[in-house]
Amino acid sequence: MQRQGYDATPIKQISQKAEATLGSVYHFFPGGKQELAVAAVQRGDEEFSEILREIFDGEPDPADAVLALTRSLADGLRESDWIDGCPVTATALGTAGRLPDIQRAAAEAFARWQSVVFDELRSAGVPEQDADDLACTVISTLEGAELAAQVARDDKPLRLAGTHLARLIASYRS
Repeated sequence: MQRQGYDATPIKQISQKAEATLGSVYHFFPGGKQELAVAAVQRGDEEFSEILREIFDGEPDPADAVLALTRSLADGLRESDWIDGCPVTATALGTAGRLPDIQRAAAEAFARWQSVVFDELRSAGVPEQDADDLACTVISTLEGAELAAQVARDDKPLRLAGTHLARLIASYRS
């Protein structure tokens, strides 16, 4: 689903990639492909939350952390030959308005990521309302920049997003 999206990924392909029978896939995911997609979105949420925490823990300045994060995202895209973008976005994009469970799981992921960024901004002394707004801006901008970089097969959108987000964050700490 990360590479093809929800609609273009048949459950038979998922079972083959997992080296599992269709029966076992339905055993663990009785709700079928939709339940499996929710689990995939939740897994993508966990993985990116961990990445966010690691990068912010490694960089005391949140502006520097955002620069490091955009470099990491660009490196990941480049290493995957521009195929492996955000699994949450890729899975949820084609389902908006049709499959509320997947949409809800994606919204929860974005909210959790914003919460991680918010906590870091608050720890760095950014006022609460500004930290809330900035956290939303950071996650929204990163998602868009990652998608634009993937489509363009060029890390420029991520590099620029990182540079400008870092400047924005720094302006709230001055």
